[in-house]
Amino acid sequence: MSLLHEVFTVVLIGCGATLFMDLWLMFLKRLGVQTLNFAFIGRWVGHLGRGQVAHAAIGKAPPVRHELLLGWLTHYAVGIAFAGLLVAAAGAGWMAAPSLLPALALGVGTVVFPLLVMQPAMGLGVAASRTPSPLKNCLRSVVNHAVFGLGLFLAASVIARLF
Repeated sequence: MSLLHEVFTVVLIGCGATLFMDLWLMFLKRLGVQTLNFAFIGRWVGHLGRGQVAHAAIGKAPPVRHELLLGWLTHYAVGIAFAGLLVAAAGAGWMAAPSLLPALALGVGTVVFPLLVMQPAMGLGVAASRTPSPLKNCLRSVVNHAVFGLGLFLAASVIARLF
């Protein structure tokens, strides 16, 4: 497999896994469960570009132009990066013969990023400690990232059969 083909495959896996997670979030939203606000992710990233890392409350921070689009682009870019991390850890051969355990482990492992970086930076505290239901929010994050891990496996499995 050429390097270009590997990179293209990683991008497809990352986008597929992120889309799978998004479908899960849409399902949760239909059930009345509060889900991610991608505009706030875009707002945070927009303020990062201006040198501000942490906020007391991201919802009260000044809006950033095109923050919703920026949030969605960031969401998919991170999904692609995590797919690249999986392939780097499991080896390029994993793309041709995907297995569930490495994908699920990486998916669950990626929950440290929102719990220890994004939530504190957005004013929610470490592991959502400044929210009304920290444990519930942490569990929801773990499940969402496990769904992403399952998406990595499913996307890689479909792509391996197609290419």
